[in-house]
Formats: sequence, structure tokens, C-alpha cells
Amino acid sequence: MHQLYKSFIMKKMVQLFSMALLLAAMTSCYSHKFTVGEGPKTGIEIEGKNHFFIFGLVPGKVSDPQAMAGDAKNYEITEVQTFVDGLLRVITFGLYSPTTTKIQK
Repeated sequence: MHQLYKSFIMKKMVQLFSMALLLAAMTSCYSHKFTVGEGPKTGIEIEGKNHFFIFGLVPGKVSDPQAMAGDAKNYEITEVQTFVDGLLRVITFGLYSPTTTKIQK
């Protein structure tokens, strides 16, 4: 009976771990979009990385959208969590949570 109980507990732990992994994998990529001026005109795109730690609570190096846009008056800022960003977050269990900033002039 004792071996049967151990087997039952082990099976439940595997199911719980599988569900947790599935839920972590199902989180979607998010994005925020901001338009400055009349929006992008030239089609030039610049990308920068943002580094956050402990589920995004502690910022590391964060890109500066105004500096990335330079002297442009019309551009669009998009903050996204790409697939690779999300994968890194899952692999590190949220200790490293990067995002990507895209500027389109």
C-alpha cells in the first residue's frame, strides 16, 4: 500500500509540474504602442533591449526612446515582449525579464 501511495503522489506532482509549465508557455507576448507627432514617415526601424530582473520589478539597462529617435519629430514607439524575451523569462523562472523597444521613424 505504501508503494501505491508513493506512485500516486509522484503522478500528481508530474501533472502539477506539467500544468505549471503549460501555463507559463501560454503567456502571450504583449505590446504597447505610442505615436509621436504624425507617426512614422520614412520606414526606418531602430531596436533596443530593456533588461529587467525579478519579474520586471528591478530595472537594469533600459533604452531611451527619445535618444533612439534622434531629431525625428514624427515616429512610433513600440514596447514588446518578443518570443525570445518570453522564452528567456520562462527559462530563468522570471529572474530575467527582457523586453524590446522598437522605434519606427
